[in-house]
Amino acid sequence: MDDQELERYARHILLPEIGGAGQARLLDAKVLVIGAGGLGSPVILYLAAAGVGTIGIVDDDAVDLSNLQRQIVHATKRIGKPKTDSAAQAVAAINPGVTVIPIAQRLDAGNAAAIIADYDIIADGSDNFETRFLVNDACYLAKKTLVSAAILRFDGQLSTFKAHAGDGHPCYRCLFPEPPPPDMVASCAEAGVMGALCGVMGSLQAAEVIKEITGAGESLSGSLLIFDGLRTEFRKIKMHPDPGCALCGADATIKAL
Repeated sequence: MDDQELERYARHILLPEIGGAGQARLLDAKVLVIGAGGLGSPVILYLAAAGVGTIGIVDDDAVDLSNLQRQIVHATKRIGKPKTDSAAQAVAAINPGVTVIPIAQRLDAGNAAAIIADYDIIADGSDNFETRFLVNDACYLAKKTLVSAAILRFDGQLSTFKAHAGDGHPCYRCLFPEPPPPDMVASCAEAGVMGALCGVMGSLQAAEVIKEITGAGESLSGSLLIFDGLRTEFRKIKMHPDPGCALCGADATIKAL
């Protein structure tokens, strides 16, 4: 690190759990953020501020006025621009030393493996079950660590999934074996979401990504963190691998995307 980097990241370097070695790992890290929306916005901003060297951003949407109540990586003057480009502008303003790779595509079974392959850790902030299950499966098959968050109305949840690491590490399908029936769970566009809740859960998600990169603290793998925004209550629930999981179980039936 040069003198400017030492000054920029001084508050990280002072932390014994991160230090200079941990900051160097952040500078070398490659993180893929799925979705530049309510969750992706704080994730992108805090990872950029932390000095994560390369941030890939997957989103095929454009900035809309209705996004700005919660998607803080965007701005009014960038309405109509691709979200990936808008987010890249925000990152450049915070930390020009970070490389941003905009991927203005919708993640699907045809491109997920190739996109994920280039990154160390995946942060999923998608807003639909189809993408969440796809990302989980792709990360497990590629042996990538996944930090996943979800939000709706006043509630949020967060966990880290790295079943490829061995015993004691469940995957997303161990918790939710399959997607719910279509239209059973409302989306944020249908049910609403408190904007600040995105900041709470997205910041926690970014913190878990930083912990996974640096090795600081305890991994959230094997636990599900649930936040009730109306009561300002956190609950942490222990999760265990499902021996019958179709993806990571002994007799797994899912072998490809």
